[in-house]
Amino acid sequence: MAVNTSPEAPLPVGEISRLIGGWIDRLGAVWVEGQITQLSRRPGAGVVFLTLRDPSYDISVSVTCYRQVFDAVADVVSEGARVVVLAKPEWYAPRGQLSLRAAEIRPVGVGELLARLEQLKKSLAAEGLFAAERKKPLPFLPQLVGLVCGRASAAERDVLENARHRWPAVRFEVRNVAVQGVHAVPQVVQAVKELDAIDDVDVIIVARGGGSVEDLLPFSDEQLIRTVAQCRTPVVSAIGHEPDNPLLDHVADLRASTPTDAAKKVVPDVGEEYERVRLLQNRARRCVEAFIEREERGLAHALARPSIEDPHRMIDERADQVGSLLDRGRRTLGHLLDRADSELTHTHARVVGLSPAATLKRGYAVLQKTDGHVVRDPGEVTGDEVLRARVAEGEFVVRVDA
Repeated sequence: MAVNTSPEAPLPVGEISRLIGGWIDRLGAVWVEGQITQLSRRPGAGVVFLTLRDPSYDISVSVTCYRQVFDAVADVVSEGARVVVLAKPEWYAPRGQLSLRAAEIRPVGVGELLARLEQLKKSLAAEGLFAAERKKPLPFLPQLVGLVCGRASAAERDVLENARHRWPAVRFEVRNVAVQGVHAVPQVVQAVKELDAIDDVDVIIVARGGGSVEDLLPFSDEQLIRTVAQCRTPVVSAIGHEPDNPLLDHVADLRASTPTDAAKKVVPDVGEEYERVRLLQNRARRCVEAFIEREERGLAHALARPSIEDPHRMIDERADQVGSLLDRGRRTLGHLLDRADSELTHTHARVVGLSPAATLKRGYAVLQKTDGHVVRDPGEVTGDEVLRARVAEGEFVVRVDA
């Protein structure tokens, strides 16, 4: 419940501490999971002191328990172990300090850890964080590579040496962090965010050597997975060895089996690239030469054709054909004209022979009355009738003698 206070009626520190203790007492016993970071077992002391830490959020709380409670798990629990504790929150009013009084401690086994990781994996996959379409392609030739690894670790040495051996001009921006333990997650998350914020960093490698399932747990932490998923820079996961498969491998844009493999996949080999360029140049040269030879053969074949070798030959042949056809046409037309002339001459002779003028030239005459009527019968004329006689050379008048 809210407490009514004012500048004129404030509550003493002791009262506030007492009220906080009352509220915490009402919380009751709870099951808490965390990682043991500090463990104090003083000889002869009946109480064991330890610190329980949440690596994802970098939060710690003090825990106390009776010696017999801790002795039940002393053989399997040590600093760095993940445990589940049944504890009741307690408030130490004189110091204003919160702690947990443990009544039972249970170690988290590997099988249980793997089951939780599998459940988290399914949950994150359902959100689409592992989808292939989200993965970004790596640059062909990164100018600046971000590297997150342990200080002076074999992973750092493997990445740097192999990368510089492959491409001496490559530069690195290294962030040394804790790669296991309670400080690993917040430090790795911070390092990834810092490198992602640098515009010149082309790709980020998160590298660590091999280890047990517990050692690699920080790289399956949900906070780290979401941080990598939000990166705008491509991220390469190089955690452990080939059999190791932390959740970082699934969210990263590329998984490398080892730190050495990461260097090989991120940085191209200058010797291999020079050889590839040489092979491509030779291949291009062969293609161009083959194309030129093919075109030269085609050109030579085209030039060897009669129409190209002697372009006037076709015209001359056609001219001869045209001349031959012209002569043939002239002869044919001449024959037709000669035959037509002969037929016309014969027809003219027949016409002339059959014409009235020819008859008149043979001594015949045509008698016509004054009205132009041709006399064909003697009965058509009367005595003393005047007729006009037409002969070949003219005409004259005749009188009928009765």
